[in-house]
Amino acid sequence: MLKQKLQTHQIILLVISGIVFIMGIMLIIAPAAIYPDPSKGFQVMRSMEQGSAFNVMVKPDQNDISKNTSEFLAWWSPGQYLVPYFFKLIFSVNTGRASSIVTLLFSLSGIFGFYYFFKKAGFTPMISALSVLFIVIQLSFFTPYVFYNGGEVLLFGYTGWFLYGCIAIEKTNWKLAVFLFIGGILGFICKSSFLWMYAATCLFLWLRFSMGTKDIIRWIKNGIWIGVPAVLSLFMIYHFYLSKGANPSSITGGIKLVWETFGFPLASPILTAFSVDDLTNGLLFHDDPPMFTYFWGVIIVLICAVLSILLIWFIAKKAPHKNYALLLVVFYVVSVLFFGQSFLRQANISYEARHLRLIGLIAAPGIIYLVSRLQTGYKYLFYFICFVIAYSSYKYFVPSYFQNKNIGARGYSGIAQLFIDQPSLNYIHNLDKQNNNAIFVFNSPDLSLEIERNRTITVETIGAEVAIDYDDYVYNGHAGPLYIVLPADYIGPKSTIMRKCFPGYTGFKMTMLSNDYILWEAK
Repeated sequence: MLKQKLQTHQIILLVISGIVFIMGIMLIIAPAAIYPDPSKGFQVMRSMEQGSAFNVMVKPDQNDISKNTSEFLAWWSPGQYLVPYFFKLIFSVNTGRASSIVTLLFSLSGIFGFYYFFKKAGFTPMISALSVLFIVIQLSFFTPYVFYNGGEVLLFGYTGWFLYGCIAIEKTNWKLAVFLFIGGILGFICKSSFLWMYAATCLFLWLRFSMGTKDIIRWIKNGIWIGVPAVLSLFMIYHFYLSKGANPSSITGGIKLVWETFGFPLASPILTAFSVDDLTNGLLFHDDPPMFTYFWGVIIVLICAVLSILLIWFIAKKAPHKNYALLLVVFYVVSVLFFGQSFLRQANISYEARHLRLIGLIAAPGIIYLVSRLQTGYKYLFYFICFVIAYSSYKYFVPSYFQNKNIGARGYSGIAQLFIDQPSLNYIHNLDKQNNNAIFVFNSPDLSLEIERNRTITVETIGAEVAIDYDDYVYNGHAGPLYIVLPADYIGPKSTIMRKCFPGYTGFKMTMLSNDYILWEAK
């Protein structure tokens, strides 16, 4: 029986790894599109390739575009472009293929990292393997194979091993101090939101090593062993990175207490572990048309919050290992407090379950363990839910991948471009080769990655109301040729607005690049 179970869990891991490896090869052949956040990071990488300092973006000065201005980009952590940059240099590949290699390697790293973490946390190899399978069928796992999401996939590949270390370390000593110091810095490099996870880790370790004793001195000593390296790590992160620019938590919009302020983070176990937020196109934040109105979105969030609290309580009560139960509860509570206060202050953090994905990842083996103890009928219900999630993920990945492969335009970066077609991109590429002092203007940050020789400006998309704040859009002065690339539906008032945003230029000429895109140029 034991031998059969070991073989079964090994087969599960082998099949998962094989499928992910095949997906990774497919991705390297036809790289994914890209989210706006990592595209900003790749713009920094482009500046560094052209000679700028570390993490500094060089771009035309808004007050005089004949000059450049430099900005230290502290809004996002650097790993989203530094890790692909490493593979780009090692293998001499373009940005698209480098990011594809990152997605493949960190997906596999996450699979085995969480598997070994689950085993170390006290679960059987079979439960651990099934938990990984439960994670892999989620929509969020397939996302980087359609859109490179930078820090999200890096964090997935890192946190499993980091949590393994949290469980594996048996006592407070210099090894723990080194682990916390280096682990905090590496986690932040992956994604800046790791900081709340870092705080939860320190609290968990302190409680783990101190609970069960009434010796106050012991509590203090444990706090010192944990606190000193953590403070040093945070000092390094703040002094050398965060203090040099704005970040999402530094910009707030005043206090706003609504039902979802704390309800959304409370609902995170259900929203993330069962892909509820992803499958509904976002209950509260969405780019695509929502499935539910705001009112019903809030109601669903509150229902999920109640179910999540019950789920965490049952897992903590039934889990076979007390350290796992403690870790799950601590991370859940810290996430609710961190994101609750962030939403309360209206920090620049969206109501998206991806920010809280780690809670669903940690809860996965607890969920599988509870299901394994249910009666047969309830097990089949869970299997049906898993089938719906897996099928939805398949329906998302397959057509999206082939759209990127067969329809998305590709140029210098190798990334699948969704906001321009191939004829238009080819025309822009030729203009880039013919000039060395031109400025290209786009309304999508990923398109700037296709310009190799010249400078670029990215402006926000003009909405349907055709109203903008000119202070954010106007670029004064005159440099070389100006090329403004726009969707064809900008013909009319929106095009007029865009031309007025460059008062140093006159005599604009319009060219139809294709049926869907236009070019305004002035020399």
